[in-house]
Amino acid sequence: MAYRKLGRTSSQRKALLRDLVSDLIINDRIITTVPRAKETSKLADKLVTLGKKGDLHARRKALSILRDELATVEETEDEIIVESVVQKLFNDIASRYETRNGGYTRVLKTEPRRGDGAPMAVLEFVEELEVDEDEETEEVDAE
Repeated sequence: MAYRKLGRTSSQRKALLRDLVSDLIINDRIITTVPRAKETSKLADKLVTLGKKGDLHARRKALSILRDELATVEETEDEIIVESVVQKLFNDIASRYETRNGGYTRVLKTEPRRGDGAPMAVLEFVEELEVDEDEETEEVDAE
């Protein structure tokens, strides 16, 4: 099969991955076991691709996968801005990776968990580097 079963039934596995990817979108970084991180990474990359499409169908597909949860609440002088997980995905995260064609997440292995020795990993979104065009031309001219 093309996926890990993670020792759960299909409904439990879907709920676990849904929770992990929602937490990843909210926090931009989560710590979990290596197999869970690798499976969550696949789903998160697909959701960022949906976010980049940005149409109504993609938004509804993302809503069918993600939890309906608050991501951020900001208070300004005259209003309170509430943003859900799907809104954060489509507004913030998808716009961050407009020029990137894939590989939006990375899995960094860390030390084993203390209690049972399970291999742990940090799953995070890759930070898109902003490069000025002036710096690129200066490097080319120097060579």
